[in-house]
Amino acid sequence: MEQAPPPADPLLRRYLDHVRFEKRLAERTVALYTLDLDKLASACAGAGVALAEARHHHIRRFVAQMHGAGRSGRGIALILSGWRGFYAWLGQQGLIAQNPVQNVRAPKSPKPLPKALGVDDAMHLAEHAPEPADPEHAWLDARDGAMVELFYGCGLRVGELVGLDAAPCAAAQQAGHGWIDLQDGMVHVCGKGRKWRSVPISGKAAEAIAAWLPQRLLALPAEALGQPALFPGRRGTRLTAQAVWQRLRQRSQAAGLAAPVHPHMLRHSYASHLLQSSGDLRAVQELLGHASITTTQVYTRLDFQHLAQVYDAAHPRARRK
Repeated sequence: MEQAPPPADPLLRRYLDHVRFEKRLAERTVALYTLDLDKLASACAGAGVALAEARHHHIRRFVAQMHGAGRSGRGIALILSGWRGFYAWLGQQGLIAQNPVQNVRAPKSPKPLPKALGVDDAMHLAEHAPEPADPEHAWLDARDGAMVELFYGCGLRVGELVGLDAAPCAAAQQAGHGWIDLQDGMVHVCGKGRKWRSVPISGKAAEAIAAWLPQRLLALPAEALGQPALFPGRRGTRLTAQAVWQRLRQRSQAAGLAAPVHPHMLRHSYASHLLQSSGDLRAVQELLGHASITTTQVYTRLDFQHLAQVYDAAHPRARRK
C-alpha cells in the first residue's frame, strides 16, 4: 500500500506521528489509520464541527451515513476502532473531556453462510485420483485420499486431522493427539477447548485409511520410523495445517472443481449433507463437537437455501413473469 499523504489537520498529523514513532506501528497500519482519519475529518467538515468538538451524536450520524452508503458493518467497525484510538489520544493530551466514539457500535453484518460442496462434487473429489508427477511419490495420493475421506466422512477440523496418530499413546493424548480405531470404526479427536469426542468412521474412510496405513510405513524415511503421526509429509514429520490446505487445493483443481476446496468446506459439506438426510440437528451438533446448538443451526439455513434453489429452478410458480 502506498503511503497516504499527511492530513491537513495538525491534530491528525500529531496523532499519526505518535502512532508511527512512539507506538511504532507498521507503515501499512499507519496508512490505513490515515485513510480512516481522513474520513473522520471529511465527515466533521461536512457537519460543520471541529474534530475536537465532535460529540456522540455526530459519530452516530457518521456511522449511519457510512452504512447508508453501503459500507459493511465489519468495515465500519474497523474505522470506528481507528477513530476511537484518536479520541483516546486527545483525551490523554487533555484536549477533550470525553471520547465521543466510546460505546458507539457498528451495525451488525449478516453472517455469511459457510460454503459447502454439492454431493456430486464431494464424491468426485473423494474418488478422483490425480496422476502422480513422480511414481516414487504415488503414496501421496493414498494419503491425500484418506484425508479427504476423513474430512468429508467424519467432519473433522484441520487441526484435529493433523493431530491424529496412527495408534493411541497416553503421552500423545496428553498433548491432545487423537487416534484412529479401525476395529471399533471410530476416530477419537481433541477439538476446541481440549474437548474430546468420538466420531464414527464412514465405510469409505475406513477403506481409505486401511489402504493408507501400509503405504505410510513404506513412505516414512528410516530416521522417522518412530513418528506417530497418521499423516506425515515427505520428510516424515507431521503435516501442518497449511500443507493440508495446499494439498487439498491442488487435488480439487486436478479434479476440475469450479472453486478451490479447503478443509472447512468439507466439514461444512459433511454437516449439511448429514442434516439434509437425517434432519437430526442435535446429532449433527454432537458429531461436529459444537458447544452450542446455535452454532449448528447455520446448517439449517444451508438446507433451506438448497430447497429454495430447487424450488426456484423447478416449480412453475416460482418466478414471476
